[in-house]
Amino acid sequence: MEKIYEAEVTTLAGRNGHAKSSDGLLDLDIRFPKEMGGAGGATNPEQLFAAAWSACFGTSLTIAAGIEKVKIGDVTVTAKIGVLHSDGNYDLGAHLLIKINDVDYDTAKKLVEATKSICSYSKATKGNINTIYEVAPN
Repeated sequence: MEKIYEAEVTTLAGRNGHAKSSDGLLDLDIRFPKEMGGAGGATNPEQLFAAAWSACFGTSLTIAAGIEKVKIGDVTVTAKIGVLHSDGNYDLGAHLLIKINDVDYDTAKKLVEATKSICSYSKATKGNINTIYEVAPN
């Protein structure tokens, strides 16, 4: 495959970390949430992952609609990323709630299914993260 874009972010790791992209557009503190023993008060990796996955899925859904020749309205994707802990192991769980305006529920479900094979985050996490894709009714 040909690389068409590459993001570069350097992160100072730890309980009080910082991430900055090479172009300077991303420049923020990262902290563990209070629920995980951190100080909170800053973003965390799970929020960044949720933002990235929901943005990717929404954009990919518009591509799927174009391929299927379906006219859609606004698309919103809410991603919830949970940190799961059991027997000393940590895993992630995901729940994506997708709302597609101006299409019926069955068409929306068909588009979400098609999008799973287009969105690079969905493809990368398939089989690695327990993910629920929920289509919101209009």
